[in-house]
Amino acid sequence: MVVQSVVRTFMPPEFQGFLFSGIRGFLSRFRNEMTMVIEQYDGYAQNELFGAAQVFLAAKQSLSMTRMRVTKSPKEDHFNLAMDRNQMLVDTFHGVKLKWVFVSRQVDSGHQVHQGSTVQHEVQYFELSFLKKHREIVVKSYLPFLIDEAKSIKQGKKTLKLYTPGSNGPYPGAWSPVNLDHPATFQTLAMDLELKKKIMDDLDRFVRRREYYRRVGKAWKRGYLLYGPPGTGKSSLVAAMANYLNFDIYDLELSGLLSNADLRRLLVETKNQSILVVEDIDCTIQLQDRKSETQAANMNLMLMGYKRQDRVTLSGFLNFIDGLWSSCSDERIIVFTTNHIEKLDPALLRPGRMDLHIHMSYCTPCGFRLLASNYLGIDHHELFDQIESAITTARVTPAEVAEQLMKCDEPEVALGDMVSFLINHKRKENEEVIEERVGRSQLVEENGRREEESSECELLEE
Repeated sequence: MVVQSVVRTFMPPEFQGFLFSGIRGFLSRFRNEMTMVIEQYDGYAQNELFGAAQVFLAAKQSLSMTRMRVTKSPKEDHFNLAMDRNQMLVDTFHGVKLKWVFVSRQVDSGHQVHQGSTVQHEVQYFELSFLKKHREIVVKSYLPFLIDEAKSIKQGKKTLKLYTPGSNGPYPGAWSPVNLDHPATFQTLAMDLELKKKIMDDLDRFVRRREYYRRVGKAWKRGYLLYGPPGTGKSSLVAAMANYLNFDIYDLELSGLLSNADLRRLLVETKNQSILVVEDIDCTIQLQDRKSETQAANMNLMLMGYKRQDRVTLSGFLNFIDGLWSSCSDERIIVFTTNHIEKLDPALLRPGRMDLHIHMSYCTPCGFRLLASNYLGIDHHELFDQIESAITTARVTPAEVAEQLMKCDEPEVALGDMVSFLINHKRKENEEVIEERVGRSQLVEENGRREEESSECELLEE
């Protein structure tokens, strides 16, 4: 205390920190205890050990902790416990005493806001302390044990999550989760049975091929392109895939990103065993033509001297989907959905990016029978043949059929209304076809008339 008071009185502040850190470093050589710092992030990516420690320590009960965080979602049956900041927990492994401390503090992010102030974000990390002589046991046995135990705990009470880009996290643009409680399964999807089996077999083959992908030198990922008219069940199929594999879903909205760097940060943040979804990719962002990117860039440089602003580009997007950055996580499924496959750049569709193209078609007789079983609880009815015959010629989506079946709980009334709906729908289709043909013939006649008038003018001029 005397030394500290003298130093603070007579030594400049610039040298005080240097002196005290040197003293602490010298004294630490005589301590038998060492501390490992387990930070939340390793560069851009999440630290797997930090997440495992959160799960593992939450399952531990310790009298040394006086505060804990407790949460519960309305759709979960269990409470979620976690260590609160600056709390300590003591664990024992093979006779080795290990002391855990959860540390959380606010630091400046470096981003300035109004009047020169900076935005602060929370930095979290664990401190693991033990005797130096047990370092090898901790590194080679305890930490691998902790990761395996955390995986078992998570699988035992895992609740599927739907992640969307949000403002939470160490920087703007991190993922924000909500519980995914979508009831869609492959058993309830109104799809062709052969196509359904093909998708399930492909998913099963993918998840058991970890060593195969490593042996052939490919990133462990699989791409699916779902295309077809609106209302054919593309989003429901994604939810069914998540429920079937027990994978979380990351819903990526490209139009909200300002640059390729923002996209990189988001993709690095995704976890293993997840599905990355880009819905309506033909509408979300202009990724149709790579040549237009160069043209737009040149125009931005020329027009009025404005500085060009970075945007998410097709080349950058492809690099994250299929380039070096695609190997940042394992066991990932990438799904694109579109209503207009013809609008997409061929570079998006090739194998290795979109490995399996799935056409989500209009409702089929097989799909109708499944919907009737789901919504009305019946497998046979005298109106089935008439309805199935009409469905083969009328282009109706599974969503339209489901809407009709939901209007009444009585099968007889619901099926009768379905027959009327299909007849009216087919009549409207025929009227639209006739109107289209009439419009085309009128256009041809108009063009012919213009050509004749042009020819007459040319003759008069001669």
